Amino acid sequence: MNAFKLAAVALIVAGTLALAYGSFSYTSDTHEAKLGPLELSLEERKTVNIPVWAGIGAVVFGGGLLLLGLKGKTA
Repeated sequence: MNAFKLAAVALIVAGTLALAYGSFSYTSDTHEAKLGPLELSLEERKTVNIPVWAGIGAVVFGGGLLLLGLKGKTA
């Protein structure tokens, strides 16, 4: 499997996951305070929404790349 087909399959999988889940979240450490033996930290949870058009575009673009890769193989 060459890099062209691998990129196409990765785009299709990423687009499908984006359509299935719609968003992902992560945590980031934002503040830390050390007062002698006492340590305080704050973790902030952030959510990133993925637009539907981006998921559909990734699937269509990946499918197009895959078809171009297969078409170039037969010609």
